Amino acid sequence: MTTTLITGGNKGLGRETARRLLAEGHTVWIGARDETRGRQAADELGARFVQLDVTDDASVAAAAAAVGAQGGLDVLVNNAGIAGSHADPADLTGADALAVLDTNVAGVVRTTTAFLPLLRASAAPAIINVTSGLGSFAAVHDADRIESTVVAPLYTASKSALTMLTVQYAKAFPGIRVNAADPGYTATDLNGNSGPQTVTEGTDAVVALALQGADGPTGTFTDRSGTAPF
Repeated sequence: MTTTLITGGNKGLGRETARRLLAEGHTVWIGARDETRGRQAADELGARFVQLDVTDDASVAAAAAAVGAQGGLDVLVNNAGIAGSHADPADLTGADALAVLDTNVAGVVRTTTAFLPLLRASAAPAIINVTSGLGSFAAVHDADRIESTVVAPLYTASKSALTMLTVQYAKAFPGIRVNAADPGYTATDLNGNSGPQTVTEGTDAVVALALQGADGPTGTFTDRSGTAPF
């Protein structure tokens, strides 16, 4: 049986990913900062809960120990992320930038490093980093795509960094499938539920990557239509 951990799994794309993978027979851990909300989501879905704040080294280490004590891990979905400041770009500060990067990039580094020993013990390990087309040079320069109309310097930069981090991890860990998944413009709290896609549509790429076997691709940037240009 495949065991999967989803960070930020108590709502939105994370929760829907958990629901769908549970239906596929995965054992799913929902990682969440807020214990009350995380436990409630896990109880409602039939998942397991682990307290996990990706910005806190001690929290991440404790979560890895808890999951390891219950049998290990096969798939890590780095889903937790924040939009960051909505200030005018001219008013953004270094602190604003660090807050976004701490969750969206450094948080993935913390979590990946902590869970790497468990993944290396799996027969078919995988890491899926939930990125965004807003961090794709191809998408933001394509006038036919909504990404080209968005100005959000910090969030977009963090997702560009996350996608490149994915490529580098894929090279560094040849025994682990490491891929970046772009949900597309999906209605979630992150965008005030303004996206035209449902959370089910938005999780198509993540779920597809999670269900692939050991011979699946690595180092890709994928959306619900398949491999996408970066």
